[in-house]
Amino acid sequence: MPRGLANDHCKARGLAFDPDHSPFAVDLCDCGPLDRIRQAHPGYHARPVAPFGPDRAGLLVVGLAPGLHGANRTGRPFTGDHAGILLYKTLHVQGFASHAGSADPRDGLELLDCRVTNAVKCLPPQNKPLPGEVARCNRYLAQEIDVVRPRAILALGAIAHRAVLLAFGLAPGRHRFAHHAEHELPGARLFDSYHCSRYNTQTKRLTAAMFEAVIRDIAIFLRSAR
Repeated sequence: MPRGLANDHCKARGLAFDPDHSPFAVDLCDCGPLDRIRQAHPGYHARPVAPFGPDRAGLLVVGLAPGLHGANRTGRPFTGDHAGILLYKTLHVQGFASHAGSADPRDGLELLDCRVTNAVKCLPPQNKPLPGEVARCNRYLAQEIDVVRPRAILALGAIAHRAVLLAFGLAPGRHRFAHHAEHELPGARLFDSYHCSRYNTQTKRLTAAMFEAVIRDIAIFLRSAR
């Protein structure tokens, strides 16, 4: 993504552009309040969830938002919920993670040339991001893409797909979401996959083999692009 585009995108949303540092700070995020969750679950992280992985990475995985009993509890994206089991296991198989991960954010997991983030940084109402929340958090995603400089972006689901397009300043209809589709963006290639949620995997809309095929294609693309 061209730096000028990210700079203009962030200025339009009132965020100072810093090309050399991660734009997201948990204490500065202006997402919705989580006081009710903290009261109901005093041991939960219950704050905006920061991205996970190195500041520079060839692959940026974009999910939807923290799950109530997953990242909202543990403080690490896709950690503690069903979706993370398939995600980190598959990343490990394809060489993007040091091991298959666990429900414990202190498990020593390291991501290798890969970073995991979400379109929305806080727990959304009904566990599903609303368009306004995606737009409000998009400034963080836009700047993160510019800082991380990924050559491949994996969008988990149509909402994440649209959030990535918005971060690039593209119209939602510019590229249509479809599982295992690929789209050329300025400076990066966007890969689509159904979200690795419990619902999608239990209904077989997304199988482990389908998901691994997408991650494998990303690994091949990154190797060929070196």
